[in-house]
Amino acid sequence: MKITILCVGKIKEKFYRDAVAEYGKRLSRYCRFEVIEVADEKTPDHASENMELLIKEKEAERMEKYLKEGAYVIALAIEGKQLDSVELSQKIDSLGTSGISHIIFVIGGSLGLAERILKRADYKLSFSKMTFPHQLMRVILSEQIYRSYRIINHEPYHK
Repeated sequence: MKITILCVGKIKEKFYRDAVAEYGKRLSRYCRFEVIEVADEKTPDHASENMELLIKEKEAERMEKYLKEGAYVIALAIEGKQLDSVELSQKIDSLGTSGISHIIFVIGGSLGLAERILKRADYKLSFSKMTFPHQLMRVILSEQIYRSYRIINHEPYHK
């Protein structure tokens, strides 16, 4: 299985980069794991709704070239379905056993994802009704993917 985290923006903080790299190293036992970053757009203070839509569209354009045909796309979105860790592991496992060989998790920028990315998604996943910084979300998502593989392989992990 190949797992990709496709996200908007670069992580500036070293501790976030280190955490994602650590989970990537741990995941190498279970899958091919990669993080693809596309450039984010600067959002002016007090941007209009139209300006925000335009920014999300520009970011979506950059993301679309990485949304490969045949890949299963999971968009992180507040309005998505909330799963616990076991349910996420079951989702990943069932996709693999049904013949899916590539899962792409998509994380938007500070304004979220453009509607066309959400429509392209095969599944919408929510970690909470709260909003998290997109840099931190990469760490949380990487950890949950790692936890999923530990669960799938009946290996111990903190509860």
